[in-house]
Amino acid sequence: MDRIHFVYRSADDEVEIFINGRSLIDLAGAAELPEARRTREPGLAGSYAWLRAAVIRRQLAHFLGTPQASWFGDGDTVLLGCECGDWGCWPLTANIEVSDSMVTWSALRNGHRDWDLSSFGPFRFGRVDYDQALARLADTLTRSAEA
Repeated sequence: MDRIHFVYRSADDEVEIFINGRSLIDLAGAAELPEARRTREPGLAGSYAWLRAAVIRRQLAHFLGTPQASWFGDGDTVLLGCECGDWGCWPLTANIEVSDSMVTWSALRNGHRDWDLSSFGPFRFGRVDYDQALARLADTLTRSAEA
């Protein structure tokens, strides 16, 4: 099982995602680099920004298969946005499937590039641990909104 951790950065009002102790942006950059080199655009690999907490604060179900933001319109969930801060400008998305025992992020893809990211994921999280990580994030976001 993979491990997930959400970190709220109050200075930027953003939520960072870590999988197995590594930043999702770093993981995406490593997965995209071969395709970016192939298309002679190595500087574009991993050029993402974290999601704004203001949107996530309204509905944490975004990470439970009910996306607040989607790019392809097929139920995909935006995990990372563009460096400009707009979720829809340059997103990294995944399909999120939820069962009683597991949450799976699969079919990770970039909204503007037809890059083969088939080696990126899937990520499988135990449902109890995943729910606990979301609960900790919800608590942090609630406290930050009250401050």
